[in-house]
Amino acid sequence: MLIVADTSALLALASCDGLLLLDTLFGDVRVPPAVFRECTVADKPEAEGLTEYLRDKVTEVADLSEIVTSATGLGQGELEAMVLYKRLRADFLLLDDGRARKIAHLNDVEVIGSLGVLLLAKAENLLPAIKPSVNAIQAAGIYLSGSLVTEALRLAGETEGS
Repeated sequence: MLIVADTSALLALASCDGLLLLDTLFGDVRVPPAVFRECTVADKPEAEGLTEYLRDKVTEVADLSEIVTSATGLGQGELEAMVLYKRLRADFLLLDDGRARKIAHLNDVEVIGSLGVLLLAKAENLLPAIKPSVNAIQAAGIYLSGSLVTEALRLAGETEGS
């Protein structure tokens, strides 16, 4: 399977040591140049690890004329990721940003977020629990809505108190 990734979800997975889950679960991980640049800015958390992880995963987006419908408000990385998803006919777009997810759905893009990856990893017995990873993401200062965390933990069979 092929997954194209955006910055926010990559940062979340990097913060909980979950990047290698992408390789195991999907096999082929790609990012457009704008996402690589956004992830590897020197002052970004996890920039060094992301530079190493993404180095051979960058795929050029030669023509942005395949612009997605209702793309207003997307960052360059999100836009390039959606275009790359469509160009490569990827199976999933790894995306956490709520606004970008809405635009992705309008464009028939199959989206999975960082918590979805953790849930899938648990279902495949790659993680015993998602709560430690969720805690690591939050400890890194990455925002996850309370309702999203509660729902993810419920789906994982883990309670807030466990």
